[in-house]
Amino acid sequence: MELKNKKINFLGDSITEGHGTSGKSKIYWSLIGQNEGATVRGYGIGGTRFAKQTKPSDPPVFDLDFCTRATEMEADADIVVVFGGTNDYGHGDAPIGTPADRTYETFYGACHQLFSTLIERYPQAVIAVMTPLHRTGEDNPRPGSKQADVGTLLDYVRIIREVAEIYSLPVLDLYASSGIQPSFACHREAYMPDGLHPNDAGHEIIARKLAAFLKTL
Repeated sequence: MELKNKKINFLGDSITEGHGTSGKSKIYWSLIGQNEGATVRGYGIGGTRFAKQTKPSDPPVFDLDFCTRATEMEADADIVVVFGGTNDYGHGDAPIGTPADRTYETFYGACHQLFSTLIERYPQAVIAVMTPLHRTGEDNPRPGSKQADVGTLLDYVRIIREVAEIYSLPVLDLYASSGIQPSFACHREAYMPDGLHPNDAGHEIIARKLAAFLKTL
């Protein structure tokens, strides 16, 4: 698929918002616009998650979940890219749930709700999903109300892959193939200094891989 002149919406969290970069022009979606001649629109809000919270967050902006915001983006997109899930693992209190869930209050259910909402809102568009990147501490279950079933970041990645497949949505698996693994000090220093948010160099990698992936669709 040719990206030139395409209108692309990017729904995400702080990485899509650009936290960790030196400016908007260095965010992965902005780079795709510059490099490919596409009209790009970033809908990234830091701290946000797929699933709804059980208890309100501090700050409240964290509770602007993806499912709600999916209907607030421009409706004329040719391509929609979803990039999130790391905050559901990191600090969300919604349980993982089960594959049968269709509720916003579990991660499984929120994935189903988000993907079905996007298909219905953008029936002619290409909808693509990116998995979370690796992050430091990703094997440590988080404390809180969902501690019993929080799992690891990889559990969330697997659920995103699983549910996207049900809806026949293409997945760019950054967890498996971004080439960024911050458990190595050299990678952390070069691409992800805080162990979570890619820097300018990290966003260049994401932009390059995402553009190449979209062109195959």
